Amino acid sequence: MNHSFSILFWLLNNRISKKTGEAPIMIRITVDGKRAEISSGKKLLPEKWNVNSGKMKGNSEEARMFNRKLAEIKLKIERIYDDLEKNRQFISAQVLKSLYNGEGTKQHSLLELFRYHNNQIKSQIGNGYAERTLKRYETTLNHTEKFLSHKYRRNDINLNELKYEFITEFEFYLKSEKKISHNTTMKYLRYFKKIVLIAVKNDWIHSDPFARYEMHYNEVKKGYLTKDELQRLYKKDIQVERLDHVRDVFLFCCYTGLSYVDVKKLTIDNISKGLDGEYWIFVDRTKTGASSNVPLLPIAKEIIEKYSHYSELSEDGSLLPVYTNQNMNAYLKELATICEINKKITFHMARHTFATTVTLSNGVAIETVGSMLGHKNLKTTQIYAKVVQEKVSQDMKKLKETLASSDFMKASNQY
Repeated sequence: MNHSFSILFWLLNNRISKKTGEAPIMIRITVDGKRAEISSGKKLLPEKWNVNSGKMKGNSEEARMFNRKLAEIKLKIERIYDDLEKNRQFISAQVLKSLYNGEGTKQHSLLELFRYHNNQIKSQIGNGYAERTLKRYETTLNHTEKFLSHKYRRNDINLNELKYEFITEFEFYLKSEKKISHNTTMKYLRYFKKIVLIAVKNDWIHSDPFARYEMHYNEVKKGYLTKDELQRLYKKDIQVERLDHVRDVFLFCCYTGLSYVDVKKLTIDNISKGLDGEYWIFVDRTKTGASSNVPLLPIAKEIIEKYSHYSELSEDGSLLPVYTNQNMNAYLKELATICEINKKITFHMARHTFATTVTLSNGVAIETVGSMLGHKNLKTTQIYAKVVQEKVSQDMKKLKETLASSDFMKASNQY
């Protein structure tokens, strides 16, 4: 990663010696806008110092010798910087200061490493990382900064001060002070753990504070639409254009399994014929980068045909009229009311509906569903299979109750 890096020599005028009249020469190291200051060990009369050049004035032998010493100091710091960059190690003003003073890397700090990591992510947006990934790390960093201030009254902490207690206290802070749910807290700690692991792998920290920490998620039931609810949504005559657009995009995702970010970036180039001669969607998931290849079901194909000219009119070539995620979710609430669906519908529910009602409930193999959803791990898809099994179990219980109360069962019990 390219850094902004500079070295400045300056005279500390407020420390003029009463005995000699000299002031110490300081070194200011700046990396990516963050500063660290070191004493050069040199002193000079203020009238002999050139503020603009950062050197001793004149061309005397004394001045040449003095300035040569400053140049040697600068060269030493530059060599330290070059070695760190060559070995792809973490670089900050504090690290350079520590190494120059012969203190090794013990001055690595948590927030410096965190910001360094986030800057790396930022530089790779669109090339392996998405904006939302950076936003999650930035949010985690923000929570970490506030936790340090709240718990320790500090604006940073050295990496080797991180202990198991820090993790548990951080978890407690997120839940009690910030009122964040358990699963969301676990997500923030997962991002935090990735930062800590960078320090562990680079030997900047003696032991992993997460080694004895158990991270777990509470099971959350996936909301989805039933076959009847899908039909109501599909058949409803909607006169309001924005609601009609939202209904169509939502239904499209119910029959393709695409997430909001993936349907938003969908263009005509993502639609082509597969080996079976039928039309498919070929797209790489924004979240994981995994391929998500889905054959177009009749309703999805019908929606594409309805908006066949939309991509020509849109500025970015979008296949469908996708509003902001916030507006989509707001309009879906209106649609639920209009279609008499007594559920809190969110856009992500379309993906759940594809996995449960549209595919697994109709006998599509779980491996096939996982492939279409772009899941890298089958365990992720198994969550939907469990939802389907629970629904079947509930339906069978109702059937048993119906049969138990029917005349047929009463008659059967007489034999």
